[in-house]
Amino acid sequence: MLVIALLVVLGAGAFALAVSHRVKGDPAEVASAYFDAWRRGDVEAMARLVYQPPADFATKHRSLTEELHVQDVKLEPGAVRSTGEESAEVPFTGSRTLREFGPWPFASTLRLAVRDRAWKVIWTPETLHPLLKDGGTLELTSFKGLPPELVTSEGAKIPNDSYAESYLAQLRPELGEGGQGRALVSVVPGQQARRLMAVEPERKAERTTLSQSVQAAAARALDGVADAAVVALRPSTGEILAVADRLRDNRSALRDFFPPGSTFKTITAAALLASGLDPAAQLDCPGSYTIPGNRSIRNAGGQGHGTVTFADAYAYSCNTTFVQQAVTRLRGSDLVAAAQKWGFTGASLSTGVGGKCGRMNPPGSVDEFAADSFGQGTVEATPLCMAMVAAAVQNGSWRVPRILPLEAARRIDGTQANAVVKLDDGVVAALREMMRAVVDHGTASQAGLPDGVSGKTGTAEAGGGAEHGWFIGYRDDLAFCVFVRNGGSGRASALPIAARFLNGL
Repeated sequence: MLVIALLVVLGAGAFALAVSHRVKGDPAEVASAYFDAWRRGDVEAMARLVYQPPADFATKHRSLTEELHVQDVKLEPGAVRSTGEESAEVPFTGSRTLREFGPWPFASTLRLAVRDRAWKVIWTPETLHPLLKDGGTLELTSFKGLPPELVTSEGAKIPNDSYAESYLAQLRPELGEGGQGRALVSVVPGQQARRLMAVEPERKAERTTLSQSVQAAAARALDGVADAAVVALRPSTGEILAVADRLRDNRSALRDFFPPGSTFKTITAAALLASGLDPAAQLDCPGSYTIPGNRSIRNAGGQGHGTVTFADAYAYSCNTTFVQQAVTRLRGSDLVAAAQKWGFTGASLSTGVGGKCGRMNPPGSVDEFAADSFGQGTVEATPLCMAMVAAAVQNGSWRVPRILPLEAARRIDGTQANAVVKLDDGVVAALREMMRAVVDHGTASQAGLPDGVSGKTGTAEAGGGAEHGWFIGYRDDLAFCVFVRNGGSGRASALPIAARFLNGL
């Protein structure tokens, strides 16, 4: 019996040995060989270990490497796991180093099974990468980066609440597109493409002429104020230092015209000074004045100031004085010529974002001429224009302003960018004295303005609505205009904003 039992055991062992010899290799050996060949990039050796590799097996591997710019592959196999009597799998992690993106980790599973009495790799596209399942593809694509970022003249970010957004938005398309970015994209049929990795191109910074501190002060001065604008310039260069625009109804401080009221007396004064009228000349400033045979003109509130110098008639904003002097000393064509010299031509300005200054029709009657002389009638101006007038008084030259460096402004908006018109030195010197008197003892006195400010108030009738309020001025190498649409008198509406703006610098 013992001999028989021994023979049975020996027979079973021999049978088992015979069965094991029918299957070539084992899953661990095949997996190890496959991973080694994969690391070497030996696609032919990999294919020999695969059961019935597809015709494009080598192509898929090589094209993925070439198209994704794979520089090397790292593979870390896990332990072999049995999934049946003749099947197994090896979970593994890997990392491809892509030229554009660096390491790109992934995880997948190598499946094996006995086929034709040999252990073979059962290959599917997801063995190469899980995202290749179900016809998925991996692609390198290009995309446009963000357009250049507009920054202040100092290179600082322009805050979103600066009230300059509409002008910056207009500029961005003019500065060109962003650079080329690269992305690794997964595309699965029937699904939206998914970006896996991306390299954003470096975003360029395009400097504007906006000053960080001046723009911030202008914006904060308008907080809580609706339908108003502040425009600030550097008189010596024409650079736009700030444009804070809260005008409603899609109005623009650079492009839309409004009656400038008494701020236009600066132009009328320039014409009268050029005609020989001395700033110290003694003139009448009655509360009302009737042009012989024509209309009557009143000062604000019908207030008269008696006999004053021409400079003080400007400081007190005497409509009556200006009308009397204009109709007796000037022709309508003289005022039109003076206005044109100061930019009142209706032409577009090469600022980088467009814009206009002012316009005025030749007066058809004495009454029209009288209205024009104190900024009513056919006279209209943009807030930008009146900032330019203040800048011209400070600097002695009228110049086209710009919001970009000179070459960029010329490229975008024409060769007239920064055009300069030299003004008469004597006229300018007198206007400086007169604008200083406005702040010293005139309509802008005791309004909380800091020392060193010269300016001119303006109140303009607005076609049946509330009056527009204006204040223009300068301090050192900074000129500005504050405009409040339908805000009431310049002293009541525009001056407080100007004081907040200048004290906030």
